[in-house]
Amino acid sequence: MTGTTTDGGGCPHSAAEGPQPPLFTWEFASDPYPAYAWLREHAPVHRTRLPSGVEAWLVTRYADARQALADQRLSKNPEHHDEPSHAKGKTGIPGERKAELMTHLLNIDPPDHTRLRRLVSKAFTPRRVAQFAPRVQELTDQLIDRFVAKGEADLIHEFAFPLPIYAICDLLGVPREDQDDFRDWAGMMIRHGGGPRGGVARSVKKMRGYLAELIHRKRLEPGDDLISGLIKASDHGEHLTENEAAAMAFILLFAGFETTVNLIGNGTYQLLRNPGERERLQRSLAAGETGLLETGVEELLRHDGPVELATWRFATEPLTIGGQEIASGDPVLVVLAAADRDPERFADPDTLDLSRRDNQHLGYGHGIHYCLGAPLARLEGQTAIATLLRRLPDLRLAAEPDDLRWRGGLIMRGLRTLPVEFTAR
Repeated sequence: MTGTTTDGGGCPHSAAEGPQPPLFTWEFASDPYPAYAWLREHAPVHRTRLPSGVEAWLVTRYADARQALADQRLSKNPEHHDEPSHAKGKTGIPGERKAELMTHLLNIDPPDHTRLRRLVSKAFTPRRVAQFAPRVQELTDQLIDRFVAKGEADLIHEFAFPLPIYAICDLLGVPREDQDDFRDWAGMMIRHGGGPRGGVARSVKKMRGYLAELIHRKRLEPGDDLISGLIKASDHGEHLTENEAAAMAFILLFAGFETTVNLIGNGTYQLLRNPGERERLQRSLAAGETGLLETGVEELLRHDGPVELATWRFATEPLTIGGQEIASGDPVLVVLAAADRDPERFADPDTLDLSRRDNQHLGYGHGIHYCLGAPLARLEGQTAIATLLRRLPDLRLAAEPDDLRWRGGLIMRGLRTLPVEFTAR
């Protein structure tokens, strides 16, 4: 073991030469990658105090991250957190416990996780996602139609945000007349995700009440939608309970829409910052080819992905990660953004290469908790980016990169706004 020193929060970490860059400041949020590179080299499994006051381990190297994501001694159940009083209730989605929305795939372990994932997979099938592609294209074009004549837009609020929320509402079976309510609740979650938790908790409570009512209606009049599929799904006579169905619908909304907002927003931003790669992709699309689009979206996920840290894990027993001893009950956060730029795994990791083939990034996780909604996110990301580049070929940033602001928060990485200009059509 190396010696230890302390970071700004007074928590021990491995000693290293040179000062550690600060974590979780506004400056860090704009570009966390230099700080993560420092941690990978000097303190790859690093204990720190988070802005919420919770102390947790950050895992930053690819090999360690991949191991931790698949290690079943790291529980997803918050009940395994040896939680001090000042940290109580700060390690999950605000309000989900009071709203009885805890029984979703991000909070449970086998065997319950195995049972629930098997049931949900019967409803949320690749075939259902593939059949949804025309609707995603229709929504994409409708949103661009709203601002194409202006010659300018904020691509977050006018495009990247509404597209996935309307798409997931359609997929779940939320009636069109109710979808603006979901947009408001989702907006509250995004706006306040890194700040006061009360606003998020109130939105979660409203969403829970609506989902309970919608599930009741779908039991009486099922349709060809995902909530009806969740209700009907069975395995050896087992069905989802009402709370389980509501929790699964909730997490598909909560986890599904913000990741796609950030995939579209971050991805478009990186293409605008890398004009050579953007032009390669435009030429490929103009030739009717899709291969570079497919590898390109995976590279955007690796290079500046929507999920900065994987959701919470808690050690159920003492264990060792990367040579560092972790105590039972300690929280562990796998830093996907750091692992996916590890030079031990990826050649030229800080370079955006849309044709990168050896790209087993961790943007959708790894192991039994691999993102169930990855096919839908890929569909939405590919459709959104391809359509933007096709319809707005001279798209350009309308602000200096240093003037853009990134949302605060621990898990997600995304821009607050993305102002762009283009030739009005």
